[in-house]
Amino acid sequence: MKPTIYLGADHAGFETKEAVTTYLKENGYTVVDMGNDNMVANDDYPDFGYAVAKRVMTDGNARGIVMCGNAQGICIVANKVRGVRAATGFNAEVARTSRTDDDSNVLCLPGRFLSTKEALEIVQHWLDTPFSGEERHVRRLKKVDDIESQEFGS
Repeated sequence: MKPTIYLGADHAGFETKEAVTTYLKENGYTVVDMGNDNMVANDDYPDFGYAVAKRVMTDGNARGIVMCGNAQGICIVANKVRGVRAATGFNAEVARTSRTDDDSNVLCLPGRFLSTKEALEIVQHWLDTPFSGEERHVRRLKKVDDIESQEFGS
């Protein structure tokens, strides 16, 4: 079963979000657009990054894709939500390994630095790639969870 995809973007990622929305719908995904609904030059990425991250954590079969100018700000915001593993995907290989190694559940795209074709390729690689489940990656993610609960130790 394909996951529901929650999308969000500020003005710098708006055009990319619109293209990704169309692409995902054409490929049979359920898409929930968390905004912005139209181009607003002075909107703020934290509003959309947080909304998407919260929905990813409350929907058992979901992933998120968020976009801002360089993807860093919206990625920082998404990672503030416990359980979210947001990763910046500036190319297909980085996006792929964010899934195999880090089990990322939110993909962050830099709207100002990717063509539509590049963004869609990155999205498809990210969606098609499962978590590897390798012991070393599971161990590392356990440490991430421990940090979140302030029980981390070496």
